[in-house]
Amino acid sequence: MLVVLAVVALVPGAAAGVLVNRAAGRFPWPAGTSARELVAPGPVAVRPPVVEALTALLAVLTVLRFGASWELPAFLLLVVAGVLLTVVDLRHRLLPNRVVLPALVAGAALLLVPAVAGGAWDALLRAVLGAATLFAVYLALALVSPGGLGMGDVKLAALLGLYLGWLGWPVVVLGALAGFVVQAVVALALLATRRIGLRGELPFGPAMLAGAALVIGGTALLP
Repeated sequence: MLVVLAVVALVPGAAAGVLVNRAAGRFPWPAGTSARELVAPGPVAVRPPVVEALTALLAVLTVLRFGASWELPAFLLLVVAGVLLTVVDLRHRLLPNRVVLPALVAGAALLLVPAVAGGAWDALLRAVLGAATLFAVYLALALVSPGGLGMGDVKLAALLGLYLGWLGWPVVVLGALAGFVVQAVVALALLATRRIGLRGELPFGPAMLAGAALVIGGTALLP
C-alpha cells in the first residue's frame, strides 16, 4: 500500500515541480501578482525536467518516510516550498518572504491537524519552540556576522525549526548543524574544481534545506 501511494505521488509531485519552475522563472515577482499569474505557462527558471523530476522524487521519498499519516501533507508542503526557495536562492541569492512566511504559517496549521487527530500536542509545542529556537540562534549569528547570514536565512531557520522540532530536539540540533556541513562540502568541492575562488560566496539557503532534508529522511532509520 505504501509503495502504491508513493508511485501515485509521482504525478502530483511532477505537476508541483512544473508550477515551481514557472514561479521561479518569473522571479522577482511584481507586487500584486496573483499566485495564478505566477504559475501560468511562460518562462521557467531551469530547463525541464530537472526541477520537475527533483520535486517528484522528493514527494515520493516523503511519502515513503511518513506514509499515509496526518503529518504527511505538512511535509509535502515543505518539499514544494523548499524546492522553490532553493531555485530562487541559487539564481537570485534571495529567500523571498512571499514563500517563507506563508509556508511557516501553513506548516504550523497543517501540523495542528495531527496534533488534534493524534493528540500529539507535545510534538506541536516542540515544533513551535524549535522554530523560535532556530530563529533566535540564526538571528544571533546574523547579528554577529552580517556578511555570513541574511535575514532570509534567519526566517528560513524558523521554518525548518518548525518541522525539525516536530520530530524531536535531537533532530533540531542535527538539522541545524547539517546545513553548515553541506555548505562546507559544497564549497570544498567547488574550490577543488575551481568553480569558485577563495573569496567566492554561496547562498546558504539551499544548504540549510538540503541538510534538513537529509536529517528528516535519516530519522526513519532511527529505532
